[in-house]
Parts: sequence; structure tokens; C-alpha cells
Amino acid sequence: MDAFVHPATLREMLAARAALTLVDVRRDAAFARDPVVIPGALRRRPEDVAMWGRALPTWRSVVVYCVHGHEVSCGAAQSLRELGLDARALDGGLEAWRAAGGSVAGYAPPSRWVTRERPKIDRLACPWFIRRFVDADAAIDYVPANRVLAHARETGATPFDVPDVEYTHVGERCSFDAFVAKHAPDDPALAALADIVRAADTDHLGDAPQAAGLLAVSLGMGRLIADDDALLDHALLVYDALYAWCRGARGERHGWDAAALRRSTA
Repeated sequence: MDAFVHPATLREMLAARAALTLVDVRRDAAFARDPVVIPGALRRRPEDVAMWGRALPTWRSVVVYCVHGHEVSCGAAQSLRELGLDARALDGGLEAWRAAGGSVAGYAPPSRWVTRERPKIDRLACPWFIRRFVDADAAIDYVPANRVLAHARETGATPFDVPDVEYTHVGERCSFDAFVAKHAPDDPALAALADIVRAADTDHLGDAPQAAGLLAVSLGMGRLIADDDALLDHALLVYDALYAWCRGARGERHGWDAAALRRSTA
């Protein structure tokens, strides 16, 4: 496997909304001199890679970058590969990214969001959307329903999937629809995923053939996993998979052809 990703390739991956974890691993002093990041990047200290690397989704590719793409990012990528991740360094680092016309944004601390505890559909789909398309480092707080708005006031967290807030149900639309409409209205795959989420979340299973499966998997995971944060961690893969299906696998079919199998295994 190539140990590097060229800036042009990274630009294509980001434009395609690939299942990617992007990580700024510049040392603290370098980051303090230039506190910007490539949009969508996590900010992590390279010295702690063995700790934070274990928390990354194992099914997503990882691209790390430092200033020039030398020992810092190369070492972090190697450590991540040793943890079993598909990890590469950005060739030339942040400086090569800029030289190629790549955008940067001022670093902002992780955003904070709050919703009702014991999530099922919307309250798993929305955090997936937040971390995939709004803020990869977002903190999601799950609290009792009667504490959501008070918790939002006390912590500055943005509430969702409760009445009378920005990201909530409107008519037949669910909270996931509100996120898509505001942050990614031009993505047809997300529109298709929203149809599935809405059908599963509002008990209109006939509106999308996949909705009954999503409901069954979500309720089953809830029975198996008592901790809401752990439940969300597992749900990220479910929604990554559904989004990938919506993007490129909706026309694929699967069946059993014994004659073809015998020919291929002969």
C-alpha cells in the first residue's frame, strides 16, 4: 500500500464525501504558529497516537498530515497501520495542500450537541450526519428527555430531535431531514438515505423498502448495547454502509447461481 496520498487525490476524496478520517497531527508548537486545519480534520497530538488511534472507526481510511509530510505524519500513519487502520500521510503535508490550492479554515473547538437518551433512529442518524458532514469531532450528549433544553442552556450545546428547536420534526419530515436540508441539500444519496431514515423513524415502513431493516437493526442494537455512546459508535458503521449503498450500490442485486459457482470453482 502506498504510504502517501497526493493533495489532488485527497481533494477528490473530500469532494466525493468518502468515508474518510482526516487528522491534523502537527506538533503543538507548529499548530500554535498556524492554527488552521483542512476542513473536516480532527486535531490530535502525534505523541498520543496510540491512544486516540484506537478510537477511530476501523472501517474508514485515515489520512494524517503535518507541516511538510515528513517524520511526524509518517510516524503517525505507521502507528495507525500497526493498529490495523488503512492509514496514509498527506504527501507534502499542509504546505503542499495549500500550494495546490487546497482550502483551510481556522480551528474551532469541537461543537456540542444534545438530545434524548436511549436513541433509536433519528438520534443515531443525526449524530452520524453531524460527525460526517458538520463537525468530525462533535460531542454528542444523551440526557433524559426532560433535561435536553436545560442541558443546552447550561452547556451551550445545540439541541436536536425535541420539539421547538431548529433540528426537529416538521410535518412528515424528521430531524434528519432538517440536517440534510440545511447542510447538504444537493446530495442525492443523502436524500435517498433521508427517505429510509424518515420511514423507519415515523413508522411509515412502506415508504422505503429498507426502512424495516434499519428499524430492526437499530432496535436490536439497542437491546444489546446499554451505553448510548457505545451504541452511537456501532451505529456509525450502519449509516456509513447505508450511505455507501445509496451512493453506488442501489442497482446491485444478489442471488444464487449454482451453475456459475461450479464453473468458477472448478
